Amino acid sequence: MSDVYKYISSSYGKNHYSIDKPFQMILKYFIGSVPKLTRLGVFVGRELYELSDYIDKVSRPKHIMWGIDGERVDEVWINPAHRRGVEILVRDYGINRPPYHGESWHIHYAMGYLVADPGLYCIITVTNQTAYALYKYGEGDIRNYYKNLIGDKEPLMYGATWFTEVQGGSDLGSNTTEATYSDGKWLLTGEKYFTSNVGLADLALVTARTPGAPPGAKGLSLFLLPKYNSRGERNFRVRRLKEKSGTLGVPTGEIEMEASEAYLIGEREKGIYYTMEDLMVSRLSNIIGAVGVARKAYLEAYYYVQMRKAFGKLLIEHPLVQRDLLDMEVTLEGALALAFKAIDQFDKAWNAVPPYNDAYHYSRLLTHIAKNMTADASAYITKLAMELHGGLGFLSEYPIERWHREALITPIWEGASNIQALDMLEAMAKKAAHRPMVEDMEKIVSGLRDGKMEAEAALDRIKGLLREAAGYSFEETQFRAKDILEDIGHAISGIVLIDIGNRLGLTRFVTIGRLYLHKYLWRKPYNNEVIRKARDLSVIEETSEVEITL
Repeated sequence: MSDVYKYISSSYGKNHYSIDKPFQMILKYFIGSVPKLTRLGVFVGRELYELSDYIDKVSRPKHIMWGIDGERVDEVWINPAHRRGVEILVRDYGINRPPYHGESWHIHYAMGYLVADPGLYCIITVTNQTAYALYKYGEGDIRNYYKNLIGDKEPLMYGATWFTEVQGGSDLGSNTTEATYSDGKWLLTGEKYFTSNVGLADLALVTARTPGAPPGAKGLSLFLLPKYNSRGERNFRVRRLKEKSGTLGVPTGEIEMEASEAYLIGEREKGIYYTMEDLMVSRLSNIIGAVGVARKAYLEAYYYVQMRKAFGKLLIEHPLVQRDLLDMEVTLEGALALAFKAIDQFDKAWNAVPPYNDAYHYSRLLTHIAKNMTADASAYITKLAMELHGGLGFLSEYPIERWHREALITPIWEGASNIQALDMLEAMAKKAAHRPMVEDMEKIVSGLRDGKMEAEAALDRIKGLLREAAGYSFEETQFRAKDILEDIGHAISGIVLIDIGNRLGLTRFVTIGRLYLHKYLWRKPYNNEVIRKARDLSVIEETSEVEITL
């Protein structure tokens, strides 16, 4: 049977892991070796790549409200191949297992990067979030459900995180869902407005207020809401599925709870801490999904310009196209380095519990910064990749158009950019999370040889921003929050890239790090030497040793 999809996609059929040498080297820097993900790279570059596009264009989830016998069922029907694709990732590749099997979070998120497609990865992410809360804070029999969620125990279960209500959005403190205790059971009444994995999820994390709880976010408790109650009946109703611009593979809807049975997770008064911690897990997924989507778009453009001709020569031979590829690759590698820096710090801190420690607060700070930075990078890279396809890039029949649509959710999911910037300020003002950040950057910069001058200047920029922010009024600090976040994020990205080059002995990463800082932190144009070597710098199938003078 012929592979029809190869006529539509320029990167279909390629091993999306083995061709991405910068990604492999970044993993080696953080975990000390190059993990064996080649088999997954084949799967995501072929079957999963075609499947995710087919679901988006042809086979979206459907809400089945009523059964043939008149019973209210509220299930969601998805393409059987869609379900099988998720099962293969969870059961066969074990995408959600690493941190619970004594391995690192780097491996889980590396696999998420390769999957990238939000319609598939979101199903896996919210399932992992549910497993995380049960593994860390669950008690008694309900804790063991984490094994079903990561594919260690049958039947395989799906999870979900339903925190948002219509009146509040990111303002969880305005949530009104109530929890009452009766006959030995917690019963929830209320509604949730954005419920991803609805109709699929066997178990969902839900926030609610218990009697006598204080107002605001600190009055929230965290509960586990099963699909069926103790009598085997539907435990809540699905009102509808939402119409969305992207992420069409994951069913997102609204639910109504009326005396729905639930299980309290952890301590009642610590629900907001558990919830925010769980959101950090999904924000890291958002971060890695953003750069993964950007890489998929880059691959489409990267191979397309090597075979498409215009004005008598290949697109790749035109200097402006080389400039676009270079801009995309520098941006992407900076975002990827920042993403795994945030993941690395979370891996060091995830066992902390409320009220947490300095390592956890630093992890949280990096996550807020990386969430915004990678989302902006993804939107930029996917847009430019579309443009390199010309008019074809705007046609929905080709995958490049979808990758840009998918990128646009990443600044919004798990708290929009304003929320991340404000939470960054809160982490610095109340938890002094900037102090371990500065100490960490100082330690990295002190050990550099190549590129040390640029890295020191980037570190000085971070310190200068913090000094300036200390002199602002409360309102002015908030007004400038995103500018502060972006410059700190750019500085960290450049410093980490330069350190990767130093530690691995790869001149190319030092060069990319210096280019990143010149482009984003100091906003300087490329010099003539960069122009002459632009094409070599955008090569990703090998870690080519390209050194330039700035």
